[in-house]
Amino acid sequence: MHTEKKIIELVSPYEMGEEKSYDFHPKKFEDYLGQEELKKKLWVYTQAAALRKEPLDHLLLFGPPGVGKTTLAQIMAHTMGVSLKICSGPTLERSGDLVAILSSLEPRDVLFIDEIHRMPITVEEMLYSAMEHFKVDVIIGQGAGAQSIHLPLSPFTLIGATTKAGMLSAPLRSRFGIIERIEYYTVQDLQLIVLQSCNYLGIKIPAESALTIAGCARGTPRIAKKIVRRIRDFIQVHDLADVTQEQVVQALTFFGIDKEGLTASDIRFLKEILVRFRGGPVGIETLAAILGEDKDTLEDIYEPFLMQKGYLEKTSRGRQIPPSIVPYLLSKILGQKSLVE
Repeated sequence: MHTEKKIIELVSPYEMGEEKSYDFHPKKFEDYLGQEELKKKLWVYTQAAALRKEPLDHLLLFGPPGVGKTTLAQIMAHTMGVSLKICSGPTLERSGDLVAILSSLEPRDVLFIDEIHRMPITVEEMLYSAMEHFKVDVIIGQGAGAQSIHLPLSPFTLIGATTKAGMLSAPLRSRFGIIERIEYYTVQDLQLIVLQSCNYLGIKIPAESALTIAGCARGTPRIAKKIVRRIRDFIQVHDLADVTQEQVVQALTFFGIDKEGLTASDIRFLKEILVRFRGGPVGIETLAAILGEDKDTLEDIYEPFLMQKGYLEKTSRGRQIPPSIVPYLLSKILGQKSLVE
């Protein structure tokens, strides 16, 4: 009975009749923690559009995965009191898919396209006239009887999100009136996000423990919330009444999460360079073959964080660990320094 009572307490938001959700999703700018300068600008944009009762200018948000691009789009639509439709670039396989979505939009509605750089070129080109003139050209019929008609659209706002702004074509990028970058979060902002998420899930956690989790989150709220859910699993299964700093450290160790956010895969990546190639340089294709990972996975998932931390650098000859950090990493990962002496 004691264990059952504790589980009910931890998932109490669901018991109170709220829509079932695994995370806290803010609906207002004041509930969205971090990115203060960006929030101020977005608030001005949305307030001005709402006062004029016009659609917001098309907006491009770019930045690393998991930093809140979709959440910001939801908040902006909620602030302007309009509907939001969400899709992703790869799912828009044909131009007809885009036309169906655009024609269903009401005046001032927001269309959010995630990973917009992955749209097929035929779909992207149809988007040009929709963004500029709020109309699309549709071909009806086939062969000699085919004809083109102009399909008018309700004035709408396109919010595009991408993790690779450099892969966006120049014609598409130039059609966005607002372009903003979302940066990685500070540890202090992530600490507040961890406390907010724990409060939503009914978990009582000390501020010190929240700071520890924030330090492991790689500057990303999505990872911070993921760690919180795994710690909730740990305390529930082990029937722990309160979450202490010691128990958080035990949980992080159990799940293989380093205090700096390094995972077992990150450590294996660095260890191969340290041991097999004596710190590098080594080609990315060689590393991919040794690790059994796809080259794009290494470049998109592992390398950005390791380079941000200063543990890895790219050179003309390949990847290498900066010589100044080699002794520290050897001590951290291997507990010895003789391998590169």
